[in-house]
Amino acid sequence: MTITRATRFLLLHLFSIRPASLAAVAVPLLVLSHAPAANGQEKKEDRPNIIFLLVDDMGWADLGCMGSKDIETPHIDRIASEGVRLTDCYASAPVCSPTRAAFLTGLWQQRTGIEWAIGLTSEEAKRVDGKLVEVEEPFTMGLAPQDYHLTPLLKNHGYGTAIYGKWHLGFKPEYNPIEHGFDEFWGIIGGQCDYYKYYYLGGMKQLYEKKEMTTAEGYITDLINERAVRYIREESDSPFFLYVPYNAVHHPYHVPGDPTQTYTNENKNDGTRAGYAKMMASIDQGVGEMFAALEEKGILDNTLIIFSSDNGGERFSDNGPFFNHKTTLWEGGIRVPCLMRWPDGGLPAGEVSAQPAITMDLTATILAAAGVPQFKDHPMDGIDLLPILRGDQEPVLNRVFCWRVDRTRRRMKAIRQGEWKYVQDDMVELLFNLRADEGERENLYYDRLDKVKELKEKLAAWEAEVDRVPPPILIH
Repeated sequence: MTITRATRFLLLHLFSIRPASLAAVAVPLLVLSHAPAANGQEKKEDRPNIIFLLVDDMGWADLGCMGSKDIETPHIDRIASEGVRLTDCYASAPVCSPTRAAFLTGLWQQRTGIEWAIGLTSEEAKRVDGKLVEVEEPFTMGLAPQDYHLTPLLKNHGYGTAIYGKWHLGFKPEYNPIEHGFDEFWGIIGGQCDYYKYYYLGGMKQLYEKKEMTTAEGYITDLINERAVRYIREESDSPFFLYVPYNAVHHPYHVPGDPTQTYTNENKNDGTRAGYAKMMASIDQGVGEMFAALEEKGILDNTLIIFSSDNGGERFSDNGPFFNHKTTLWEGGIRVPCLMRWPDGGLPAGEVSAQPAITMDLTATILAAAGVPQFKDHPMDGIDLLPILRGDQEPVLNRVFCWRVDRTRRRMKAIRQGEWKYVQDDMVELLFNLRADEGERENLYYDRLDKVKELKEKLAAWEAEVDRVPPPILIH
């Protein structure tokens, strides 16, 4: 039996999983409508520049365009007013590292073995002779570079590549961003830092320029902004992919303009909502400066700008109508803002889309916009959102998204399909209709046991699929 490209795309599109029989079919996943073919014949200036702005631990309602009443973000809001705002976008995980791994690989993070944040609280193991062996020393595991991941694909098709900000995918040199296809890297290698001295808890220094430890002076959000703006102004020989993963607004809640603040285990969660707003203002100011630099170079409208958060907000964030926060699989832990602007690519201005989306879709969308095909033998788990957001294709509202937290002291699973969401929180099972109850307050488990059965079967099938090929490491 021959599975056609269209059939395979439809199956992946609907279920967001890759059955073994389909994964072996050597056809690319992307539908590259409206994107130039990556055949070496297109003019470099015709291909879009791409900027992905990723905020750390930002709440759903912490932007003006998302309804914030006390935080003003006019420059970020401009992305929405001149582009598309997605209402049903999800992070692939409720914490930092796995979401970042999913974005850079285009794969469910379970396939990489990075299911939790790398750091002091992670449980790490490596596979030796087919068996996982616990690793006692922290900070030793990371994301293994592969030429079929996002950045190498873009780089090999003529894109300049740079990352300024937070990496959090491995502390060791072999996991450095430069090994993952980035030409430039400046930022912190771990998950969080003192905003003025750039050290991790315990005093570990972690500010790097490419693969070398470095020093600097100033508020790190401002320094990240400066680097990003400089890159936009100086990069001229090729289209570029600029990844700006801020460490703000992750703790410690250090505000701009006060270098006397310190970072200790005792004070790491100290702060206020007003201080949090100032941290957001620094990010917004940088976005405005990037807009200005793009306009000065005359490349603004042919730059795909994507803005999102790596998971739901934490202490001082506003997760809007959603329940709970970061580290959980309730909506407050995984539903994130997502804004896209690209006038030359046909994205309409001021549109709001209810198309369900997830982290890996951003990867597939970026490659489609750049006209870069995926490796035939390594298809990604996301879909190209551009035809839907342009209005060329009907929304696919019945997609299936799954999540898993599997730690020694915390186990949680969830699945969403269409308006229905099943949650297994340790031994508690619940069912919600998100269209009628986005705050997840009315448990319909016993009213719709048929739907529970259906979703549990799909969740089990997803787990079997992502666990089919054991990853080389496990961080949970």
